[in-house]
Amino acid sequence: MSWKLVIILFAVLTALYSLLIHYLRLRSAKMPIPANVSDVYDRAEFKRWNEYNTEKVRLSILSEIAMLLVTCVLLALDAHAAFASLFGSNLYLQTFAVLLFQSLVMLVFGWGFEYYDTMKIEEKYGFNRTTMKTFIRDQFVNLIIGLVFNMALSALLCAVHQWLGDSMVILFAVLLTLIAFFLAFISPAISRIENKFTPLEEGELRDKLTALLQKNGYHVRQIEVMDASRRTTNTNAYFTGMGKTKTIVLYDNMLNLMTADEIVAVFAHELGHGLHKDVTKMQLMNMGNMLFMALFAWLLVRTGAVHTAFGFDMVNYGFAFLLLNNVLMQLLAPVLQPLLYSYSRFAEYRADRQAVSEGYGPALVTALKKLTKDNFSILAPHPLLVTLCYSHPPMSQRIAAIEKEAAKLNK
Repeated sequence: MSWKLVIILFAVLTALYSLLIHYLRLRSAKMPIPANVSDVYDRAEFKRWNEYNTEKVRLSILSEIAMLLVTCVLLALDAHAAFASLFGSNLYLQTFAVLLFQSLVMLVFGWGFEYYDTMKIEEKYGFNRTTMKTFIRDQFVNLIIGLVFNMALSALLCAVHQWLGDSMVILFAVLLTLIAFFLAFISPAISRIENKFTPLEEGELRDKLTALLQKNGYHVRQIEVMDASRRTTNTNAYFTGMGKTKTIVLYDNMLNLMTADEIVAVFAHELGHGLHKDVTKMQLMNMGNMLFMALFAWLLVRTGAVHTAFGFDMVNYGFAFLLLNNVLMQLLAPVLQPLLYSYSRFAEYRADRQAVSEGYGPALVTALKKLTKDNFSILAPHPLLVTLCYSHPPMSQRIAAIEKEAAKLNK
């Protein structure tokens, strides 16, 4: 068996799946707009959205094809092994060398697409507020964080396999799950590296948010505003904190876009997720992904022929991690992701019902329309696109469900 041909074929298949997703995004622009969201964009705005969506998708397609070509050339030429050979024969140095090489390749070949997306397309349509200095800083910060994280996981794979051999699967899956929980726990702290947070001033909004949480048995540690406007005009908001004590974070853009009731409606929705422990449930469901990841990792590190086919003298754990993350797990995406997204969409409907029960149904509808317009979201996504990669229901379906629930409560 030619492992090189098999892996390159797998890389092509994963790229083709991504291209299918991009094609469905283009097709979505031609779908009829549901009546309950027809007021989100006027004719001029819809034309502008269509142009924006087309430019974004075309750039994504070009990027996908370019990265596929680069990947196939590097794999065909055994480039990873050639670079790793400069770092001696130490197992861990060899591992880190491959990951460093891949990170540099992604920086060199991916930077141009990232730059054009942020500084040209996003700038053209008024979404970008990132300066060149901030953009460059973000690229290098993300490079370093990603490199350190991948090196740590690869070193863990190496250590566990060297220790347990073929018995590594369950332990590695458990460790990956624990790491996922840990990252979710520290992600708020990581966001503070690149952003500034200030307390929300006293007033109606602060009082309503505090009352909403306290009514449902939560304690508010702090309500903070994040300076997202330094980078983007898009809006977002979220809870952080473990257990019943929460910190509320608002993008500063949201304060200018929405009324107090609309913001509280968004948090009533988020409260629904908290009450039903949706984040924890999704993380537990992801344990299935971790088990598949551990199983594929085990197959890669026990099959030396895969590595020698690409010029290595022995198993390289960094190369195994790259194949695992960028090729093999991506092959499972069309099967595993629709299952997870299906539950996620169910949880979104349920969280919307929580906002309705709190008396914020109408405010949630207007908030969702504003978010849709502000983020230039697709109004009528292709049904297959929704099935394959939508964690949230289409906006028209959410609004219909909210209005139906509100009508039931008002009877």
